[in-house]
Amino acid sequence: MAVTESAVVPVGAPGTSEEARATGAETPERARAAHEGILRRQSARESAARTYARALPIVPVRARGLTIEGADGRRYLDCLSGAGTLALGHNHPVVLEAIRKVLDSGAPLHVLDLATPVKDAFTTELFRTLPPRFAERARVQFCGPAGTDAVEAAFKLVRAATGRTGMLAFTGAYHGMTAGALDASGGATDVRVARLPYPQDYRCPFGIGGDRGAELGARWTESLLDDTKSGVPLPAGMIFEPVQGEGGVIPAPDAWTRRMREITRTRSIPLIVDEVQTGVGRTGAFWAVEHSGITPDVMVLSKAIGGSLPLAVIVYRDDLDVWEPGAHAGTFRGNQLAMAAGTATLAYVRENGLAERAATVGARMLDRLRALATEFPCVGDVRGRGLMIGLELVDPVGPPQPTPDGPTPDGPRPAAPELAAAVQRECLRRGLIVELGGRRSSVVRLLPPLTISDEQASAVLDRLADAVSAVSAVSATILRDGRPGRDRSRGADGPE
Repeated sequence: MAVTESAVVPVGAPGTSEEARATGAETPERARAAHEGILRRQSARESAARTYARALPIVPVRARGLTIEGADGRRYLDCLSGAGTLALGHNHPVVLEAIRKVLDSGAPLHVLDLATPVKDAFTTELFRTLPPRFAERARVQFCGPAGTDAVEAAFKLVRAATGRTGMLAFTGAYHGMTAGALDASGGATDVRVARLPYPQDYRCPFGIGGDRGAELGARWTESLLDDTKSGVPLPAGMIFEPVQGEGGVIPAPDAWTRRMREITRTRSIPLIVDEVQTGVGRTGAFWAVEHSGITPDVMVLSKAIGGSLPLAVIVYRDDLDVWEPGAHAGTFRGNQLAMAAGTATLAYVRENGLAERAATVGARMLDRLRALATEFPCVGDVRGRGLMIGLELVDPVGPPQPTPDGPTPDGPRPAAPELAAAVQRECLRRGLIVELGGRRSSVVRLLPPLTISDEQASAVLDRLADAVSAVSAVSATILRDGRPGRDRSRGADGPE
């Protein structure tokens, strides 16, 4: 069974759909007019909260694997992948077959939380992929259809189990758009969650980076919890992402992750790991916690586990299972099509070693992008894990951030959201879809499907490098004119 896509679809060629070209029923001009009309009607009718439509003025009508075709006939390589939802890319044959099988069987599509063969198969496959020490004592709770619903369920669970109310979260975090999840995210304004420093090298909150910076963050966490005058009582739980996605593609060091596990374990604080975007092979391991070897108390899962359809669950240690019947529910927690698509996706990733391939391909892509950073000073940093990759755009002549020892010419330059937005626009012109994230939306993010072929990875990097080169050539003008980028509290599927 093939594990990657085999070809790069030509991009940017004028024309219409395959059917229309074959029949001559539609001209390129009519296709473009239809495309523009749909965009106009969307702008007139839809909420101002829409996000992607502003930066990506395309009208997808067909998709397969890495490729999207728009209503105007243009084709694009999609490195957004539904904000990380599409582990196998668009319309993968095994996913479509799983959905058709359920539809053709006459099985009910909506069953609340009743047991079904489809749910049993999904749960069995999910537990097969979990870290063994975690799976042997795990329970699963099906939540509402989005990752933020699962975060809310995790918070309710640990509060019920501990009798405490407070939560610990980290700077730069993103956990969803509902009220409780937003409280624990980096863009919170009415803060009811204690915030801790998340380790990072390029913009270390202590100005140090590396192992030393991560150690200082861990010590700060211990001090906050153990100081009786810190103003932070013993919390109900701690939540963090193994790789901060919307925070700017920042991987947590494995040693720091193990330290957080030890800090929470010794103080009887349930540890919640948000694997909504990092799970199902994205970071080069099936679940990102496997890199550090920790066993969390709760895992929050969504996005790729539904095989492109809405599905979210929490999986947690059995002694936390203190729910009363109906204590947490949701009308759409029994989506049979999503469970079937999810089972097919989980099995395909596991059986074909796509997590390992993500590690290999991702490492090659990171190496090439780091070479790009040496060529263009406006690329301040390249980072990521597996096929979760980010490039931070900076003002190449801006004053560097000082270190605790004083100014240094090697410090990080000011973030440049204008340049990041310009790179995104240039990528789209070249038929490449990328997302922005990070502080001040200055990070260009790549989330290609795990099925990306070597040829396609090269095509993605070629187009990205060409876009960065084009922006670098006029970066002074862009920064001088101050054309605003999307200064959003979040990158993918978040507010503008």
